[in-house]
Amino acid sequence: GKETPKVYTQADIDRILTALDSGDYGAILRAKGIVACTDGSWIHFDYVPGEQNIRRGPAGITGRLCVIGAGLDEARLEKLFLLA
Repeated sequence: GKETPKVYTQADIDRILTALDSGDYGAILRAKGIVACTDGSWIHFDYVPGEQNIRRGPAGITGRLCVIGAGLDEARLEKLFLLA
């Protein structure tokens, strides 16, 4: 899990969650988060293999995201989520 002040577009989150299905980042069991959006709102997302949900919701204090799985390539995940 990470906290981040990074601001995303909805397209960024869609691209990231779609990439998790590739298997290139390890065996992802679940990912979820609340992150700031470029339009001032907050994006809430949930991911399980083959299914993603992206919606708008109440503000968080700072962006938070979590990826749960096995054999995770943390360095590649940080790049995918634009944190590195």
